[in-house]
Order: sequence, then structure tokens, then C-alpha cells
Amino acid sequence: MSKHANPDADILQEIQLTSEVRGRSLWQNAVSRFFRNKAAVAGLVVLIFVCLFALFGGLIAQYEPDYVDFSLMGANSYMGTPSLENGHYFGVDYDGRDLFARTVMGTRISLLVGIVGALVAVIVGTLYGATAGYIGGKTDGIMMRTVDILMSIPFMFVLILMLVIFGRSMFMLFLGIGLISWLDMSRIARGQTLSIKNKEFVEAAIATGVRPLTIIVRHIVPNLLGIVIVYSTLLVPQMIIFESFISYLGLGIQEPNTSLGALINQGSEQLNNGTMWMLGYPLAFFLITLFAFFFVGDGLRDALDPKDR
Repeated sequence: MSKHANPDADILQEIQLTSEVRGRSLWQNAVSRFFRNKAAVAGLVVLIFVCLFALFGGLIAQYEPDYVDFSLMGANSYMGTPSLENGHYFGVDYDGRDLFARTVMGTRISLLVGIVGALVAVIVGTLYGATAGYIGGKTDGIMMRTVDILMSIPFMFVLILMLVIFGRSMFMLFLGIGLISWLDMSRIARGQTLSIKNKEFVEAAIATGVRPLTIIVRHIVPNLLGIVIVYSTLLVPQMIIFESFISYLGLGIQEPNTSLGALINQGSEQLNNGTMWMLGYPLAFFLITLFAFFFVGDGLRDALDPKDR
């Protein structure tokens, strides 16, 4: 009797073996490439630690951020050195407030400003750039010339002017940073849209009568997701730097709230008093947060780069 007397069984076996060898999607390849980047993984771990510190650090703080120890105020603040015994893990600031609790609050607000500002910039910039690139023609020319004009205006001057005119509130800080930082994103989205709008799936959507707005939202924008994710991770530290600079000038987050920029400003004023911890701890969290975002963004850029696949 022949060895292959049952061809149906052989066919079923081949199908089973073929199904076991599954292909990997581009996103799975990107994830694999990202986790092979040691610097990016280290940045992600550090970033998770910073986020956990910002969210839950207040649970282990012995004092509230606005609690004042009157015995450690002013000239006596040099006595409030970092100590586990008295509960001031990072020491106290010049006003006698627990620096650990203040650093937790400052990290939380700085991350919030960076993430919300980047989110606003990415959403506005992506939709604006995708619309300009897809419509094209005179509309594209007018929209992008408007972007060029806005980019010629000093960003920091406009932000400071907004805070002075409309008030120094956290909402205005979010709005000002986000709505002015979308310009670069719009140019990136437009350039990518110009190369996407002539693809077959877009032409098929047009042929079936899909409205332009639906094509932009459901077909163009999802294909910009890779570049948007990468730019977002690189935009967040930029937003944090802007907020820190504004707070350093005294126009950002106002008391009793604080941010890392405000804490760095207060700590730098006390360097001559031998209270290095007032500057050291906020500055350390500021730097490791920025480097973590930069490493993660760089890893995502390498993982999602189609030329390296």
C-alpha cells in the first residue's frame, strides 16, 4: 500500500503546519525593534518610575505640599536637610515646606503640562496639515502661508503676552503652549499627506463617494499615526522645557501650586546658603524626565522608520 494513500490527511497536515507559521504585522515588528533598543527600554522604565512617583508619591509623603514648618523658615532653612527621621526625605525649601511633597506636585504638573500641551499641538497640527495636504491647490497655499507667517512670530513672546493679558492660570498655560506649538506638526502632517493621498485606498474611497472629511479622518490621519507618535514623544519634553522657562520667569504655575521649573528657580536663589538639595532634587527629576522622553522618542523613531524594516 502506498505511503501517501490518504491525500486528504496530508493536505490537512500541510494546512496545520502553515497556520502555525504566522506572519508578523508591522506594529509587531516595531515593538520587537523597540525592545531591542536598550537605551529606549531604559528610558521607558525611568519614565514609568517618574509617572508612578508623580501619581503615588504623595501617599508616602509625611507632609502636605503647603504645610509650613515655621521652625525651618528663612535663615533656619539650612537646618532642614534631607532626612528619613524627620520625614523630610528631600529636605525643606526656603519657606519651610516639605520638598519631597513639593517635588511630587511639581513633577505631576510638569508632566501634565507637557502631555496636554503636546496632545493639543498634535491634534490641531495633524488635522490642519492633513486637510491642507489633501485639498491642495490654493487652499493648501493659503493654509501653509498662514503657518509660515505664524512661525515667524517669536513663540515665547506670544506665550508671555497671552499670560499677561488673559491671566497667569494653568488653563492659559496649557492653551498657550498647545495652540502655538502645532505649527511644526502641521508641516510634517502635510508632507506625509501629499505622499498618501494618491494611494489606491484613497482613490477607492473617492470612487465610492466617501466625503473628503471622512477620508481625512478615517484614511489619511490613521496612516500618519507612526510619525505622530514619534513627534509626540519628542514634543512632550519640549513643552516641559517651555513651561519650566515660563515658571522660571515667574509667569507660569502660581502658588500654592508649583512645577519643576518653579522649584528650580527657588532652589537656584538659595545656592549661596549651602542648601544644595533645594536645587538638586527638582533638577534631577527634571533632567531624568527629559532624557527618558528623548530616549523613548528616539527608540520609537528607529522602530517605526520604514527605511529600516
